[in-house]
Amino acid sequence: MRSARVTIPAFRLRLWVYAIGSLLAGTTAIASTTPAAKPNIIIILTDDQGYTDVGFNGCKDIPTPNLDRIAHEGVHFPEGYVTHPYCSPSRAGLLSGRMQQRFGHEHNPEGATDDNEEGIPVSVVLLPARLKTVGYTTGIIGKWHLGKAPQFNPLNRGFDEFFGFLGGGFNYFGEARDKDDSIYRGHTKVPAKAITYLTDDFSAEAVQFIQRNKANPFFLYLAYNAPHAPNQATPKYLARFPHLTGARKIYAAMVSAVDDGVGRVLAELKAQGLDENTLVFFLSDNGGRLDVADNHPLRGFKGSTYEGGIRVPFAARWPGHLTAGTVYRQPVSSLDIHATALALAGGTAAFADRTEGVNLVPYLTGMATGIPHVALHWRVAGGWDFAVRSGNYKLTKPGLKPAVELYDLTTDLREQHDLSAQLPAVKALLLDEYYRWDAPNVPPLWLDPHIENVKKERAAGID
Repeated sequence: MRSARVTIPAFRLRLWVYAIGSLLAGTTAIASTTPAAKPNIIIILTDDQGYTDVGFNGCKDIPTPNLDRIAHEGVHFPEGYVTHPYCSPSRAGLLSGRMQQRFGHEHNPEGATDDNEEGIPVSVVLLPARLKTVGYTTGIIGKWHLGKAPQFNPLNRGFDEFFGFLGGGFNYFGEARDKDDSIYRGHTKVPAKAITYLTDDFSAEAVQFIQRNKANPFFLYLAYNAPHAPNQATPKYLARFPHLTGARKIYAAMVSAVDDGVGRVLAELKAQGLDENTLVFFLSDNGGRLDVADNHPLRGFKGSTYEGGIRVPFAARWPGHLTAGTVYRQPVSSLDIHATALALAGGTAAFADRTEGVNLVPYLTGMATGIPHVALHWRVAGGWDFAVRSGNYKLTKPGLKPAVELYDLTTDLREQHDLSAQLPAVKALLLDEYYRWDAPNVPPLWLDPHIENVKKERAAGID
């Protein structure tokens, strides 16, 4: 009998035989200069933004000129994925560089500031802590959502500066819901009267962070809570959308406020002469929310392992190093942001055994051939819902459905034609791949009510 050490590579080779025929070739981004030493890293993360709610993915009713600049002046990843279809687990994967199922962070933490259970385990080292070891100043502005107790606080997890809130959502005008609900500057609560409009405030803080830290390498995690609920916008932004009504109008105004803020950040980088020494990533934490977002042409929404729940707007900009207007058509993961940042900062060697992403720069500059990932994986609620993609094929087991489904994403991006009966060998290989990946994972450390939400949506005939 062959050992597991031999069997797993053999299996991957067989899996690849099925996948390789339909892989999409990506446009190569050639570097025009050699990479700078320790570039600044900015991750701009939005919350529940739809796949098609940016111009570079075809949005027609919400102009996003500044978000589009990141894609048009850099690289657009039309097949960019996050590791989970909900907010907190997705952020845990992004900041840890590991699949969050490895350490049980599979649900949104709902606990208060004295809850010592619900939060990203303190044994997990996060990207800011890693970057600090190689000389970076680190800051988070916006939504944390990885635990409220002191040991989970961002200032105890590698961030030097924090302006934002600890939970999963917040009133955009600063009104607290309970005693634990507040905007914080560091560990100090900010009074509601000091908040104008939260998206604008976060953008202003990001500009000031750049100004304060322009002389040394910095990492900025700008985690907007927009366009997450509640639906709130100012007259300034609402006035831009006379053609829209209802919740979509407010949502559009919220996206527009983010776009303005991103424009301010990009303008400040240019004003400080930091454009060519700053790599900016933009993405959403998961798919668009059901009620107002546009995920077309994808099926599904936030909370689903269909494409609409896990494929997100995704782009990167690094003038002088990544060729403007590049479209990279291979599947990439939010885990790759972590790996790329570490590699560019010079921190790869110390942490290579604790990260699961891929440094994307060699693939984008033509120095690496092939593809970044043979397979990508997802698991929700301990396997209640799961998916795996390899090449053009994707297998998914949606929650509340009795069996797995198989789709060819090159011909059926909408995931309408289940091929599991026609291609049983592909189905079996992808199932084997999922269970191989899942074997070392641990059960969720806590639960949350989102499964009940999915049940309600499914009962209403929504998927």
